[in-house]
Amino acid sequence: MATDDPEEEDTILSGAPRGMPPVARREQMFPKLTAKQITRLEPHGEHIELRAGEILAQPGDRHLPLLVVLSGSIEVAQVGLAGEQLVVVHEAGSFSGELSTLRGVGSVVRMRVRSEGTALSISDSALRDVIQTDAELSELFMRAFILRRVALITSASGDVILLGSSSSASTLRLQQFLTRNTFPFVSLDVASDSAAKELRQRFQIADSDLPVVLCRGEVVIKNPSNEEVAACLGMNPQIDDSRVRDLIVVGAGPSGLAAAVYGASEGLDVLVLETGTPGGQAGSSSKIENYLGFPTGISGLALASRALVQAQKFGAEIRTAYTAYHLDCGTRPYSIRLADGKAVQAKCIIIATGAEYRQLTLGAAAKFMGVGIYYAATATEARLCRDKEVIVVGGGNSAGQAAVFLASNCSNVHMLVRSRGLAESMSNYLIRRITDTPNIHLHLGTEIASLDGAAHLESVTWRTPGSSNDESHPIEHVFLMTGALPATPWLDCCVALNEKSFIRTGMDLTPEDLPRERWHHRRAPESFETNVPGIFAVGDVRCGSVKRVAAAVGEGSACVQQVHKALSDGL
Repeated sequence: MATDDPEEEDTILSGAPRGMPPVARREQMFPKLTAKQITRLEPHGEHIELRAGEILAQPGDRHLPLLVVLSGSIEVAQVGLAGEQLVVVHEAGSFSGELSTLRGVGSVVRMRVRSEGTALSISDSALRDVIQTDAELSELFMRAFILRRVALITSASGDVILLGSSSSASTLRLQQFLTRNTFPFVSLDVASDSAAKELRQRFQIADSDLPVVLCRGEVVIKNPSNEEVAACLGMNPQIDDSRVRDLIVVGAGPSGLAAAVYGASEGLDVLVLETGTPGGQAGSSSKIENYLGFPTGISGLALASRALVQAQKFGAEIRTAYTAYHLDCGTRPYSIRLADGKAVQAKCIIIATGAEYRQLTLGAAAKFMGVGIYYAATATEARLCRDKEVIVVGGGNSAGQAAVFLASNCSNVHMLVRSRGLAESMSNYLIRRITDTPNIHLHLGTEIASLDGAAHLESVTWRTPGSSNDESHPIEHVFLMTGALPATPWLDCCVALNEKSFIRTGMDLTPEDLPRERWHHRRAPESFETNVPGIFAVGDVRCGSVKRVAAAVGEGSACVQQVHKALSDGL
């Protein structure tokens, strides 16, 4: 999601106090089309009659058309448990829709005809054609759609309600999932919100059921998985799994989204599969300040949201909460089996599954996951530890960004780094900022020795070599950003891996990786190509990659040219 002002967007997406966007934005949110613009749209749609009182869309409806009002009026309302909240009335020259219209996913509003008339109805596929071919209308529609979604998110209302607890790991997981997918929802804490108590009584929700998502104000799903929430809310378009695509990108981090943008913009039929939420590790970064083109910095969530919309603008199909379970690389087209048992096929595959932060080997670490131990430092997690002491473990840029971000909300931030310095692993600007921030305390050559607590983390003990005693502190929140493990187990030895399970590509492939029965081309593998023709790896999952957002974006975009070459080879 993007506005003209990155700082405004970051404020909105990072969970700042909710409220409608500034009045100055309203004209961009709800512009009036000129007669010439409507004339250009006419060939892409058909005229329909508007009958007073007719319901045109309900929350959850997918693949809705964009409606340009020619006469009469249409009202748009956000639906909540307390009833409807009017968003806008579209009159002649106005048009309906927001990001769900572009994506073909579930609507988050209700549309009703207020006064009879006529409208130009443009299907979601025809709308994408307009956006890809008409620069002026593309800018107008995209800005309006994005700002409308921002307004819906910041309105603090809607019919999707998360009932949970601030001390629940599953509640935090669902908050992260909905927030990072930029989906409007209301979060209520059962311990402190009176509305939550009323809802528990109305829907007969027991403690053992929590957390609960009220989907569309009617369906109660108890302690759901991300996949169940995505299905209930219609977060993915209904698309054809039987066709063979040009390219499937597995992973929607910076490298995967870059590949999707460049592939789709160059005419390839692209499908993106993401297990969790768009953005990968970068999506959990509070602020990236050394990414080209953003001198004031941009949050990982905002960057991922922009890239996601950009990919969908060019026609890439993106599925979130879809887990790639197995890659069949024995026959072409290649097939990816999903966790639900279904399969999708493509002529080429880009593996962009990234890497995950290394977990602590301490026995108690798993017990405190989400209730004291976190692998992201965004506003969602920061709200849990406001004005408290926290620990950040790690010496890379992600750890440095987390420490600086948390220092603005927490009383003290302790950085535990196993090495004897930061210069080899962290950008200089972050080192200087850490040094100059009085409530960040750097502990070099230090690691966690033990974790203690009952239902949640209550104290942490750390150890510094050369010190006579371990230090124990009553700290309840630890942010882990240490090392990385590649997300490659699902590949089942389909492609060549190095000793640390990163994927070998190009010049890193050995003669043993390229037996004649597997690699029968005269050409050598391309720089991002694995030992299986037409299967590529980019970003953090690739052996030898530079672990920086800009590098990942570069790899994803550059790889598309190699995909074109593989397709021309007849793969």
